[in-house]
Amino acid sequence: MPTARNTQVAEFLENIADMLELKGDSPFRIRAYREAARSIESLTEDITNVIERGELQEVRGVGESIAAKIEEFVTSGHSSYYDQLAEEIRPGLAELLRVPGVGAKKARLFYEKLGIDSVDKLEQAAREHQLSTLPGIGPKTEENILDAIERMRSRSERTPLGLALPTALPFLESIRAFPEVVTADLAGSLRRMRETIGDLDLLAASENPAMVIDKFIELPMVKSVLGHGPTKGTIVTRENLQVDLRVVKPSEYGSALQYFTGSKAHNIKLRTIAENQGLKVNEYGIFRLSDNKRIAGDTEESMYTTLGMKWMEPELREDRGEIEAAMGNRLPKLLQRSDIKGDLHVHSNWSDGADTPEDMVKAARQMGLRYIALADHSVSMGFIHGLTTDRIREQRELIEELNSKYPDIHVLQGIEVNIRADGSLDYDDEVLAAFDIVTASVHSGFGMPVEKMTERVIRAISNPHVDILGHPTGRIINKREPYQIELYEVLKVASETGTAMEINSQPDRLDLKDTDARMARDMGVMLVIDSDAHSTEQYQYLDYGVATARRGWVEPENVLNALPFEDLLRWLSSKSPVRKPRAA
Repeated sequence: MPTARNTQVAEFLENIADMLELKGDSPFRIRAYREAARSIESLTEDITNVIERGELQEVRGVGESIAAKIEEFVTSGHSSYYDQLAEEIRPGLAELLRVPGVGAKKARLFYEKLGIDSVDKLEQAAREHQLSTLPGIGPKTEENILDAIERMRSRSERTPLGLALPTALPFLESIRAFPEVVTADLAGSLRRMRETIGDLDLLAASENPAMVIDKFIELPMVKSVLGHGPTKGTIVTRENLQVDLRVVKPSEYGSALQYFTGSKAHNIKLRTIAENQGLKVNEYGIFRLSDNKRIAGDTEESMYTTLGMKWMEPELREDRGEIEAAMGNRLPKLLQRSDIKGDLHVHSNWSDGADTPEDMVKAARQMGLRYIALADHSVSMGFIHGLTTDRIREQRELIEELNSKYPDIHVLQGIEVNIRADGSLDYDDEVLAAFDIVTASVHSGFGMPVEKMTERVIRAISNPHVDILGHPTGRIINKREPYQIELYEVLKVASETGTAMEINSQPDRLDLKDTDARMARDMGVMLVIDSDAHSTEQYQYLDYGVATARRGWVEPENVLNALPFEDLLRWLSSKSPVRKPRAA
């Protein structure tokens, strides 16, 4: 998984690109920073190690100029170039980019025409309907901007899972290596793999908690210490994330792990059930109310079995029926990462990916995948080299060569075809029929009214050549809200047409989200856990998609790419009988 430092550097480069776009700088220069950001985020080791080895310029897209800016940022925590850009475009103007739906073009338009250089001024202009006097801006856009500002201000400061998990894991690994520690685990919403996390919670068992805390606050990843007690330590990382470590007695570890994993709603229901049985539940164990004798708590399993229920996976513990299912022996057999046989949404450098198709194939083999679908972008995405019909034929020939060269993995020719505003697709049916698998996605026009967007997507998935709906709600966590769509209506049509719904594993998407994935499962719609990898390293994002699926109660039988390859081919043939049959 990407490290937290890499994510921070990637965001730094993206911010530079945004500011260059605000200035109206060269599109090639802007793209260079965005491509470098993508490469940095895809690294599987911390960028500081790359810098120390003097190999920064060997990273794709990182030339001498960008490398110098990265090194200054990593070593000093700031960038003179970044500060200069911020001064040139006015700090408030850069702030506008934080408002979901306000890109560089709109921000520049608002500033040049109305002098808007802060979120407050933007809000005032929208309320006074000044924005709708500008070309291309209507009352609906003003309404959307006001909604976005309200959401931005009310949103709690939570960290995306894709940043929180790679920050926490090195701490957990270090703590487990302390001789004084018997065992240690993630806790809180991080253990439940929520899409966003508050503070990063860790739990350890030791007979010498004070020494464990002393060692914890001295770890090299620590930037500052907020709290230092005999059983709890709180630190801030170099990425300005808070990490809390609690240390308990080994005999109390099971009850503490259950309690500090949560969720709050889950624990409240457990306490209610315990009270009805004459018991008391807390972080120290389960006690009889009659004599306060402790009867469980050494293990987490004992906390559940004592109350008459099966132990349940942490991802389920949200009080969404899991306790009732555990008491009735009806818990789902959750999807495991090992159940995933292939990845059906992979990009290469034939569109906006960083690596060649062959590199993507080799990396998939190393990950243990049995099949992949190269799903580069379609022709209307010309700015990222979407495939023309001539290039489709050329790529098909290359894929045939790869299948011959690597007989232990199956390579399908897929496509991520763009859904146009009216629900039509980039290619006609004859072209679509030639692909082994087709994923259709919305990449523009996110501001449509809910009725229009729903009609648009339903028309697309009603096309018999469309197998999968990609990132079905279009959200980007903490940056862009889902577009307005009646997902239930879309899922009803998908259940009729046999169209699968994607759980896009990119950590800033996780789309479908957990509750939507559960709704799809309950409606009999097949799901696909895809990495949407744009580089070889991003296959690892499948872990995030699997975690999201597990939170949605998804089982292997609900997942298309948990099928063996021969069964996948049979599913594809039944979905689109006019498709040319592909030999296994």
